[in-house]
Amino acid sequence: MSTSEAADPWILRPRPRPAARLRLLCIPHAGGGASAFRGWAEVFPESIEVCPVQLPGREQRIREAPFDRLEPLVEALAGAVLRRKEVPFAVFGHSNGALIGFELARRLRRLGERGPVHLVASGRRAPHVPSPPPLTHVLPDDEFLAELSRLGGIPDQVRNHPELLGLILPVLRADVAIHETYEYQDEPPLEIPVTGYAGVDDPRAPPDTVAEWAYYTTREFALRTFPGGHFYLASERDRVIQQIVRDLGI
Repeated sequence: MSTSEAADPWILRPRPRPAARLRLLCIPHAGGGASAFRGWAEVFPESIEVCPVQLPGREQRIREAPFDRLEPLVEALAGAVLRRKEVPFAVFGHSNGALIGFELARRLRRLGERGPVHLVASGRRAPHVPSPPPLTHVLPDDEFLAELSRLGGIPDQVRNHPELLGLILPVLRADVAIHETYEYQDEPPLEIPVTGYAGVDDPRAPPDTVAEWAYYTTREFALRTFPGGHFYLASERDRVIQQIVRDLGI
């Protein structure tokens, strides 16, 4: 890790590409860290520099308190983006990451700053589509974990180790609170292409709810579907990466 990354840990550069024409900020799902995109930087073309976003409370930032509301999180992330604005960037966000990426684009626009040139919203209902009940972030630990396990969001190696589970539970609950307390505020659509990605068997973000992201752009919109459920990224990684490259057109 370089000195600049140590001082500003939000945007990681596992494989710096000084000649890249575009940076791809990859924002993970609830409870996820930058490692959700491990290996992506090596397989993208040289024209794209993959930059996973590391949110507080996980992995290298485990000692930091996680955000449990979206607005202050986006404010802090926008500051990090503005410190690295020498190269145009796009956003790929999965689940909670899609919502964070969307509000990041809108915040940068309100600030009069250059935002992303493309938003890929993966595994997340469009912001105006309400989430189905129950509100899981207020459930007791056992019920909360059971719901996340049902979605495939907790690997067996974590679920079967109470000490590790205890470390990540506050992050999981904070991230889910971000999603479930979010209240959409209407603004003009973004003037950039938006692409929705969905797992065909995703119970939380079925393809028809991801298709509603078309509402948020005055430019091109496309819906891409992949085999699998909410965490289709794991099994379909190579296909997803190939599709991202095609959609970005770089």
